Order: sequence, then structure tokens, then C-alpha cells
Amino acid sequence: MTSFLRYVIIAASFGLVGVAPSNASPPGFMEGHLKITWLGAAEADASDDMPRQAVAPQTYAKYPLIVLSQDGKSEISRVTADGNGNYRVPLPPGDYVLDVQDRAAKRIRAKPQPFTVVSNQTVRVDMNIVIGFARGNR
Repeated sequence: MTSFLRYVIIAASFGLVGVAPSNASPPGFMEGHLKITWLGAAEADASDDMPRQAVAPQTYAKYPLIVLSQDGKSEISRVTADGNGNYRVPLPPGDYVLDVQDRAAKRIRAKPQPFTVVSNQTVRVDMNIVIGFARGNR
């Protein structure tokens, strides 16, 4: 074998190492809306013409959402709703749970939301929280 041919074979073999196909699937997306309600407003009848407390855009930043693994033990991602309460986050395909960060410590009533992300698709997961619960009333 000539040295030139040997060089081509060696160079080709090293070149193929960097071209290995990736097994990673493209991400999907989880998006939704954070609805914040205060305890007194949650109990009132919406048809009673009583004024409702509006949510200021900066209020959403006080209630970051966390994406947990399916078993709820590992934090995968955090997302903060924008000034209108909307959020969107890319995630690898899999099963997750959406929750409010420090829900118990902040005395927030919210139900963790399980969801599944599929590659190249968007799943909608809205989160409703009620603020103002005393300890023991969650």
C-alpha cells in the first residue's frame, strides 16, 4: 500500500468520527397562561359587578413556575410568565409536571399539572393559582 493511500484511509477514518448521527430528538414546547386570583376574588360571584383586583404585569414575576421530572423530584427548567401571564419553554420529549416554585412556603393554592412533551409539537398547560390561603387551608 502506498503512503498516499494509507494517508487517505487514516484521514477518512478520522473524518467519519465527527459525522456520527445524533440520537437526540428535536425539542417540543410547553406553553400556557398563569392565572392569578386572590382569595376574596375567588370566592365572589363573577356576575355580581364587584370590582376585581387586576394583576399588575410585574406580579407574574413573583410566581415563577418550575418544570419537574415526572416523579416530581428533579427540577428540569424554570419559566416566568410575561407581563400578560403567558409562558413558553422548549423541552426534550418526555413526561413532566408543572408547579409553582415554593408553593407551600408562599401559601399558594395550585394544582401541579402533569404533561407530556412530544418532539416538534406544542402542549398547552395552564396554571391557576389562588393567593391568600392560611396554613392548613391548602
